[in-house]
Amino acid sequence: MSLRRRLYAYLIVTHLLFLAITVLLFRSQPVLMLVLEAAVLLSLALGVRLIRRALEPLGYTRHFHDLLQDQHYAARLQLSGDAELNELVQLFNTMLGALYQERLQLGEQQGFLDKLLEATPSAVIVFDFDGRISLLNASAQALTGLRDAKGKTLAECPPTELLAQLNTLPLGDSQLLADADGRRYRGQRGQFYDRGFARHFLLVEELTEELESSEKSTYDKLIRVLAHEVNNTVAATGSVLDSLLYYRDQLAAHDREDFGTAILAVQRRNASLGEFIERFTRVVKMPAPELRPNAVRDLMDDILYLYREQCRGRGIHIAWERCDQVPAIAMDRHLMEQALLNVVKNAMEAAEAGHGADKRIGLVLANEAGGVRLSVIDSGNLLGEVPARQLFTPFFTTKKGGQGIGLLFVREVLNRHGFHYRLAATGDGATSFDIWF
Repeated sequence: MSLRRRLYAYLIVTHLLFLAITVLLFRSQPVLMLVLEAAVLLSLALGVRLIRRALEPLGYTRHFHDLLQDQHYAARLQLSGDAELNELVQLFNTMLGALYQERLQLGEQQGFLDKLLEATPSAVIVFDFDGRISLLNASAQALTGLRDAKGKTLAECPPTELLAQLNTLPLGDSQLLADADGRRYRGQRGQFYDRGFARHFLLVEELTEELESSEKSTYDKLIRVLAHEVNNTVAATGSVLDSLLYYRDQLAAHDREDFGTAILAVQRRNASLGEFIERFTRVVKMPAPELRPNAVRDLMDDILYLYREQCRGRGIHIAWERCDQVPAIAMDRHLMEQALLNVVKNAMEAAEAGHGADKRIGLVLANEAGGVRLSVIDSGNLLGEVPARQLFTPFFTTKKGGQGIGLLFVREVLNRHGFHYRLAATGDGATSFDIWF
């Protein structure tokens, strides 16, 4: 039973007892009985009124409790006619106002943090106490396999090379990671404490452009130094060799031929060394692209015309699937032609070196939602065991006796044009070089 009911019950029982006593005076002193009954009824009314006034703060307290429980901090309690009670009401209203302002500040801060989290280029992945993903920002959702990952562990997400590396990343460690397409990331695992328990989080930052820029700066300097030293040596050696040939006629007849043959062999090797370093310097000294509208279809037609006879002589079948509704693309025709010549030449050499009897090269030009895609596909399957992140590394090559210049040149041309590209095994025994204009 509530306090209000107990007080009313006590008041009523007490006054009923007084009324019963006054009834005993009815025969002896009826006037006194009437006076006492009036006094009891007046006392009862006064008692009810005092109980209501005494319990009124409890009503305000209960209303205040309901507002707090429902988090209606913007509501206010109405003032009463009692000045003492109004002090309590004003205190409650002051507390509600303070809570409302604090809630506004927390909401603004939370909104600011949410916007900051969404705007940060680094991927942020936060886990709950059970290791399941509870928060993903926009950059994290853009990673392959994490679009619908909320509520899952990393092991339950679609398997990718990057997620597998992130799942095994030790706490407090920062490592350089790579995905299947060769993009490189810095991953870091940390933790924070929430309600006394540790929760893990991952920070994933893409470093592909920064690393490629750093690599380019490094090999630019290296090639310039090498070119300077090699060219000086080649020039001096060539001059000495020319001078030595001048004395060939002064030798005995039986020594003259061997001497000349040896000098000519060294000269050829000297010239080959000069050509070798010149191929590298072409990458470093590449001019800025002069962009003009060009039809990719016509460009590929010219390249195929150059390689058609070579492919026929090597038993390689070329299939050219093109879309005639492809718009002209702004590009430097000379640089792009040199790059695509390298791509098709690599595909031809890969198809010839492949183990299969069916040697094929397929070219596909198609319109896509994001632009125009050109694919050069060969049947060589030489990249099945090669990590994608190594393919465009300076000086890396899969060819016997190669120097890794071709793909380096292609990468530089495509990067300067801002075209996206990918070179990878298709999984069905072929290799595809895709370019998105």
